[in-house]
Amino acid sequence: MSDLTVTKIRFRNGTWEGVIQNTADTGLPPDIQVLFQDQPLEGVAITEGSSSSEWNLHITIPTEAIAEGVQTFVITEGGSAGQKLESFSLIAGEAAVDDMRAEIELLRAELDMLKRAFRRHCLETS
Repeated sequence: MSDLTVTKIRFRNGTWEGVIQNTADTGLPPDIQVLFQDQPLEGVAITEGSSSSEWNLHITIPTEAIAEGVQTFVITEGGSAGQKLESFSLIAGEAAVDDMRAEIELLRAELDMLKRAFRRHCLETS
């Protein structure tokens, strides 16, 4: 198990920001790698945080990652461990619209089913 935990702070202006906490408190910046399509991502910056066991993580999203469909980024421990610490996804274009509409339709169908079951229950118990 890793001594590192990553917590998201915000995602804006093409930069994902988070905090890395190191329970080992070595005072050294952690070795972090961000993978996009199984390739290491450039534009990852780690700066000192508010304590010696905290580090700020800034990931600049490359323009080629802003595309239609789902793009997933995986934050891992660098070196030989390569343990997954966190991940995030970008969803854009037609796929997002279709996925959202399908999800809303599914939720509506489930809500209608629950309403019918509730009404039937009320009739049977009255």
